[in-house]
Amino acid sequence: MVEFDTVYERRNTNCSKWDSIKDTYGEDGLLPLWIADMDFKANQPVLDAINQTAEHGILGYSPAPDSLYEAIQRWQKRHHNYSVSKEAILFNSGVVPSLSLAIQAYTEPGDAIMIHDPVYPPFAKVVEQNDRKLVRSQLLIDQEHFIMDLEEMEKYFVAENVRLFILCNPHNPGGRVWTKGELEAFGKLCAKYDVLVVSDEIHQDLIFAPHVFTTFTNVHSTFKDFSITLTAATKTFNLAGIKNSMIFIENPDLRKQFVEAQERNFQNEINIFGYVGTEAAYEHGDDWLDELLGYLKENIDMVTNFLKAELPSVKMMHPEGTYLIWLDFSALGLTDAQLQNQLVHKGKVVLNPGITFGPKGTQHMRLNVACPKETLSEGLRRIKHSFE
Repeated sequence: MVEFDTVYERRNTNCSKWDSIKDTYGEDGLLPLWIADMDFKANQPVLDAINQTAEHGILGYSPAPDSLYEAIQRWQKRHHNYSVSKEAILFNSGVVPSLSLAIQAYTEPGDAIMIHDPVYPPFAKVVEQNDRKLVRSQLLIDQEHFIMDLEEMEKYFVAENVRLFILCNPHNPGGRVWTKGELEAFGKLCAKYDVLVVSDEIHQDLIFAPHVFTTFTNVHSTFKDFSITLTAATKTFNLAGIKNSMIFIENPDLRKQFVEAQERNFQNEINIFGYVGTEAAYEHGDDWLDELLGYLKENIDMVTNFLKAELPSVKMMHPEGTYLIWLDFSALGLTDAQLQNQLVHKGKVVLNPGITFGPKGTQHMRLNVACPKETLSEGLRRIKHSFE
């Protein structure tokens, strides 16, 4: 039984989530419910494997062992019915660095790259910092969850000559778990206009029943020809600090282009703890993940009930996956700056400003519920106090 209720002190541990907020906001005593890592201790078998490696005492260069490839293949097959070949598996330090490599490998400066709006902020940043043209397609809201606007996307595909689409699957910040039907319609549109799909699937394991995750490459036999998949064990098992992610590229020509971009950037080596931690997580993490999902579901229900009872004017998008909740504060009539100011300086609580996820995120905030219930309860109390 995992003790997810245990509150661990993360202040003064060189932790971005907890130790950067004073420099960012200029206040003491702020409660962070923002950066997407969890306030839970990593699974013990992962810690044991890392400790065993450290205790050996010699931490030289290390290639990915066959046992790691096999662990990844078993995990993908067991959890996502995806039979990824060994030769298709590449490694990099993180999903965002892999996005940058993909942009460099498959497009040229000035090419148009499309993302959804709202979506994870680094998508826009990595496009613009690589001197590509950013094109946003607004997500629509239907029955209180996001859906893709395929009609608008097709219009932009033609008008902007879009070369690449960065897909967030599942969606961050909305928590949408795109259905197989939605992904098939999206993929057929991309195929029609020769748009390469880079699918960020780092939240693929954090799915709440009855919803089912579908990896984009696995939707249709032809989709592997024009897509690559980015994922990692780090989000699932709270291991962001070990800096390891995977890239699955079934198309050998696309794989060759990506490897060449890695070699040009010297991004083809991973630290030894990234390999060890990933393998241990996938080999021994099933029970831990099951318990985590149950706990996260309880926390989501806590937020749902709290808002209904205490802040009915604040609406939430109920997540189908991830541990992130998209909150709509628009009924309060505040600007983005006013909303941020009241939460931080009156409520003493830090959420991610919705406007950073794109223009569609105005008057919204993203809440991270991957924390002990005691922490979340205090955070909700502070959110309420922000608007009293």
